[in-house]
Amino acid sequence: MHSPNSDRTAVPSPPPSAPDPAVPSRAPSSSGAGVARRVLPLPVYLLAFSLFGMGSSEFLVAGVLPDIAGDLRISLPSAGWLISLYAIGVVVGGPPLAVLTLRWPRRTTLVATQLLFAAALATGLLTSGYTLFLVTRFVCGLAYAGYFAVAAVSAVGLVPPERTARASGVVVSGLGLAMVLGGPAGALLSHFTGWCGGFWAVAALTCAGAVLTWAAVPATRAGGEPGVRRELRTMRRPRLWVVFAATLLSTAAYMITYTYLAALLRDVTGVANVWVPAVLTLFGAGAFLGLSWGGRISDGRPHQALLTGAVGIALVSALLASFAGRASIVVPLVLLLGVAGFVLNPALYGRVFTLASQAPTLAGATTVSMFQLGISLVPLIAGAALNAGAGLASLPWIGAGLALLTVSAVLLDRAKC
Repeated sequence: MHSPNSDRTAVPSPPPSAPDPAVPSRAPSSSGAGVARRVLPLPVYLLAFSLFGMGSSEFLVAGVLPDIAGDLRISLPSAGWLISLYAIGVVVGGPPLAVLTLRWPRRTTLVATQLLFAAALATGLLTSGYTLFLVTRFVCGLAYAGYFAVAAVSAVGLVPPERTARASGVVVSGLGLAMVLGGPAGALLSHFTGWCGGFWAVAALTCAGAVLTWAAVPATRAGGEPGVRRELRTMRRPRLWVVFAATLLSTAAYMITYTYLAALLRDVTGVANVWVPAVLTLFGAGAFLGLSWGGRISDGRPHQALLTGAVGIALVSALLASFAGRASIVVPLVLLLGVAGFVLNPALYGRVFTLASQAPTLAGATTVSMFQLGISLVPLIAGAALNAGAGLASLPWIGAGLALLTVSAVLLDRAKC
């Protein structure tokens, strides 16, 4: 029975030789600990909680964007850069920050990125200038990417090898909860307290997560982490980039429908405005179901999870496009889109950590960047289609095409196994 609070890590190697510092540390497991096999260590759930707190900021901005624009006396498009700068920080900042903190103990990196996030967020709220607020949003994106990457690696290090996909799936579920609960709850709080209220709540949750992380996540020695050269050598593996491509494509495949789903429901399907939030919540419920199922099957059958999710996105997206005017069909399909979209995530992380087991930190950070890049490309792709005269119902067809490209990437990865 292993203790998640132990600062010692066990390295599985037959001879009694010194452990290889390049191998990520994992918590020891006992064959007789049946309960421990079913229940993940508490720190894994604490990492998910922290990701929920920080991730809520990303989904809160859209809900209070008009209020921010009015308070700062800027146009709505200018306020939209608060979203874009955050996304850019996540995309470009994660890998460099992972390299810079590579020699730090992981717990130290987790707490430092949380405190940086909270400090940047508070600075942005206390300033009355638009330019400084933009800068702090970019810094928040950097810190968030650094935390996300190291949290996933830390969760993998807390469980036996056969539980890696499920552990990373639990951590990623914090982001799903932020999408479904954190963003809407923050927007509701901001409605009563002013737009800053929701962000102050995010800052408070982030600080609480930092305290819990320091108290409960095991410490690791800086010397036990792989070197920068080993990490960079790992990034040269073509198969790793195939998985990165699948990550980007699959994320864009379901997000291009979800991002414009409210408009599709209102303008094409004919759903009343009062019911649109409830239908969007179905997507989040499906995301949780997908993460739960994907986490359970991905450790043993990662490519089955990947293909199921990619094919599912393609089929559901095609059905949404074909029956966009019929609410009785569209509403249940929204739930299925959430399931299909998120069943892949644990398997994607599982494949990355399998291919980059000798040096996972930079690979994990790049995975986070690929998720965010997939989200960031959606407005460009959808904007091009809509500006060309295509209707909202055409966007799920684009999602279906991106999902089929994901299938090709998954098949290519499986063929090389």
